[in-house]
Amino acid sequence: MIRLADRNWSPYLAGGLIGLLQIPAFILMDTGLGASSSFVTAAGQAALLVDAGVQEGSYFSKYLLFNQSFLANKYLWQVALVLGVGIGALFSARLSGMKRRGIAPVWQTAFHLQSRMARYGMAFLGGFVLLFGARLAGGCTSGHGLTGMAQLAVSSSVVVVAIFAGGIASAFLLTRRD
Repeated sequence: MIRLADRNWSPYLAGGLIGLLQIPAFILMDTGLGASSSFVTAAGQAALLVDAGVQEGSYFSKYLLFNQSFLANKYLWQVALVLGVGIGALFSARLSGMKRRGIAPVWQTAFHLQSRMARYGMAFLGGFVLLFGARLAGGCTSGHGLTGMAQLAVSSSVVVVAIFAGGIASAFLLTRRD
């Protein structure tokens, strides 16, 4: 029996539960699970504070929260999903007794990082590149890997293969021995 405080959950159980979450997402919000649009929504809302012209014809205009009924806005739900993932991960780490550590040895070896600020900078840069790529690909790993694959989208199949190839190549680069 799985407990919330378990350190590791079965990836099959967790994956199945995430897959089942697609059903209410499609029925209630007419959208699947995705995360990269939420960052565009947040950026659009921030841009709207500075320039009201963002509402008309800009890249951000379709992602703004107040262009549709508030609770029916799928982008609001995607922002809530991303916030929930972060809060849930923190909650899960605390429940399982996970402790904060310094820089992981794989990062020290691969990038010769000695300070946490350097690690945070690398994480931010990597996140930025990942998000930029997700927007170029028309969606993120959750959007293509969960929603697109559930809909049997050919484009999502191509993206998921590229994601795995990139992940494998990155793992080889990060764990190579000098």
